[in-house]
Amino acid sequence: MKKINILPASLALILFTNLNVNAQIKLSDIFKKVTEKTTTTNATGTPTTLEIGQGIKEALQIGVSAGADRLSAKDGFLGNLAVKILMPPEAQKVEKTLRSIGLNKLCDNVIVSLNRAAEDAATEAKPIFISAIKQMTLTDATNILLGNKNAATEYFKRVTTPQLMQKFSPIVTTSLNKVNATKYYSDLTAQYNRLPLVKPVNTNLTEYVTQKAIEGLFVEVAKEELKIRDNFSSRSSTLLQKVFGYADKKKR
Repeated sequence: MKKINILPASLALILFTNLNVNAQIKLSDIFKKVTEKTTTTNATGTPTTLEIGQGIKEALQIGVSAGADRLSAKDGFLGNLAVKILMPPEAQKVEKTLRSIGLNKLCDNVIVSLNRAAEDAATEAKPIFISAIKQMTLTDATNILLGNKNAATEYFKRVTTPQLMQKFSPIVTTSLNKVNATKYYSDLTAQYNRLPLVKPVNTNLTEYVTQKAIEGLFVEVAKEELKIRDNFSSRSSTLLQKVFGYADKKKR
């Protein structure tokens, strides 16, 4: 019987396998370089109308999510001086008078509870903003991109305020009761209205807190909008870099 020498065949197989692995590695390197080059190229140039629409929607979704999340956290309103809810204007004289006679705790309880109610309501803001973003037309997106630095915020004010008022109002009512804001405020006004020669104070707390909560949301949305317009590092994707880089050039 004739002997078969398997050594040369084994060596050939090993050599072929190594060549194949090396070829794959080289192809992988080439693909990586091509991808990197494509990514760099895509971040420059004039974006299409579709890219502008996609870029604006991506930026706004990031911005409104960040803003709503901050405000819906504990102390989101109370710990933020730009949006902290103070006593209603007609009750500020009440506050001053009551603090002057040592009722600081009562006044503090009211302010804390108003802000807690707004924080509760803010959890409902994100879906409303996201819905408005999805309904945005390409014309809206282009106008926002090339408009003023608060163009997106103004768009949101225009298209979401009625929905926010409708959605927030029952939540604020529930929250005011849950955190005892209604009781604290009733106690506060009752104490004040007992004083001689004062004009009785009546405030629709739900309406007041709802309005202030919405105003606070728009303050945070404006902050996020400005961040992505002015800071290159906030443009977290190639598309955002391309779209807002184009806007930067147009405004020079």
